[in-house]
Amino acid sequence: MADLKQLARQIFHETLAAIDIPATMQRKLRRQGTRITCGEKTFDLKDFGKIRVVAVGKAAHAMVEGLVLTLAPFVGFEGVVSAPVPPRKAVPGLKYFAAGHPMPNEDSWKAAEAILALLKKCDERTLVFFLLSGGGSALMELPLDSKQTLEEVQQLHNALVSCGASIDEINTVRKHLSAVKGGRLATAAPGATKITLGVSDVPMGKESALASGPTLPDPTTAADAKRIIQEYGLREKFSPALQKWLDEEKMPETPKASEPAFRKSYFSLTLGMDDLLHPAHRTAEALGFVTCCDNSTDDWPVEKAVESLLQQLEELRALYRGQRVALIADGEVSSPVTGNGTGGRNSAFVLSSVEKIAGKKVAVLSAGTDGIDGNSSGAGAVADGQTLERAGEAGLDPKDSFRRSDAFTFFSKLGDAILTGPTGNNLRDLRILLADR
Repeated sequence: MADLKQLARQIFHETLAAIDIPATMQRKLRRQGTRITCGEKTFDLKDFGKIRVVAVGKAAHAMVEGLVLTLAPFVGFEGVVSAPVPPRKAVPGLKYFAAGHPMPNEDSWKAAEAILALLKKCDERTLVFFLLSGGGSALMELPLDSKQTLEEVQQLHNALVSCGASIDEINTVRKHLSAVKGGRLATAAPGATKITLGVSDVPMGKESALASGPTLPDPTTAADAKRIIQEYGLREKFSPALQKWLDEEKMPETPKASEPAFRKSYFSLTLGMDDLLHPAHRTAEALGFVTCCDNSTDDWPVEKAVESLLQQLEELRALYRGQRVALIADGEVSSPVTGNGTGGRNSAFVLSSVEKIAGKKVAVLSAGTDGIDGNSSGAGAVADGQTLERAGEAGLDPKDSFRRSDAFTFFSKLGDAILTGPTGNNLRDLRILLADR
C-alpha cells in the first residue's frame, strides 16, 4: 500500500510542473506588432500614452514575467506588484511589496495605497493590466474606515477565515469593508482601459471572488454582508472601531455593473480549473489508473466532502474491478478552526480520511497549489490505509488532532506532510484519491 502514497505525491508534483504561467500568458495574450489580442478583444498599443501594471497575488511574479515576455519590446511601463515573496529579478519601473498571507501585513497596506495612487493618475489614454491571482485578498488591503489600524484589519481577517463561512461569504464581507476590493480598483481609474488577467483559485462563473474582485462588478450587496456577519456571530469578533462603524450604518454599496468605470473594463481567465485537472488526469492515467475528475464538493464542509469523495472512489473501484482507479478533485473545503494547532483545510481533509481508509488499499492526498496550507509551512498531506496504525504506534490520535486543528503536526510526525515551499502559483486545492485493485 505504501506505493500509493508515493504515486499520489508524483501526480501532485507533476501537475504543479505542468502549470507554466508565463508560457500560458503568451498563448492567451497574443501580440502582433502593436496589436494585443485578449480573448475576443484586440487593443492597439499605439492608442495609449501610458501602460500601467497592477499585479497582486501568489502568482504575481510569474504573471509579470509572462506579461513582459508578451509585450517586449513594449515594456516601458510603471506599476505595483504585491506578492508574498520578493521577485527573483525585479522589472524596472515596478514597485514591489512583500505583503502578508494569510494575514495582511504592513506591506499589504502600503501596496494598496501605492496602487490607489497609481490609478488616480490614469486617464483615458492609459491601458492598465491587472494581474490577479489567489491570495490577493490579504496581499492588498486598506479599510474603508480610515480610522482603523492594521492590527484591527488583521483582527477582521482572522475572524473571517476562522469562522467556518464559505469563501463566497468571506469575500462578500471583505468587499464591503475594503477600499480596494469589490470593484473599487476599477472605479479608482474610471476613464482608463482596464484588462484583468486572472489565475483563478475560485469556481468558474465566480470570478468576482478572485482576490475579492477588485476590478469586477460586485454581484453581492451590503445586505448580504450584514446577514453573513450576523449569521456567523462576527460582529463581536471585530474591533470596537469596526463595530462602531457598522453600528453607524456607514457600510456603502460596492460598485455594480452599471458603473461607467466598467465600460472599458475586460476580464480574461489565464489559468483556471481545467488547467489544474487536465494535467493531473493525464498523469494519473499515464501511471495506469482509470481516472475520473470531480468538482462537486467545492465549499463543502470538510467531513462531508471526505464522505462524498471516498464513496465516489469506492463506486469507481466497483465499476472497474481488477484495475487501479483514481479520483481527482479540486476546489476548497470549509474547515472551521476549532483549536490553536498548526494546519489548514488540506491537511484537515486528509486527517478526516485516516480512520475511514484504515486497512484499505487507498491513498488520499490534498494540497494547495500555492504550497501553503493554513497557518502551516506545508502544502497539505497524504495518508493511506496504514496511517492509522502508524499513528497509534507514534502515540497520535487523529480525532484529537482534528479537534485541535493540528493536522500538519500530526502528518509531520509521520513524515507525510507535503512540503513544497511557495510555488509562485495558486489555482485551486488539488485532491488525489487512489485505490488499488
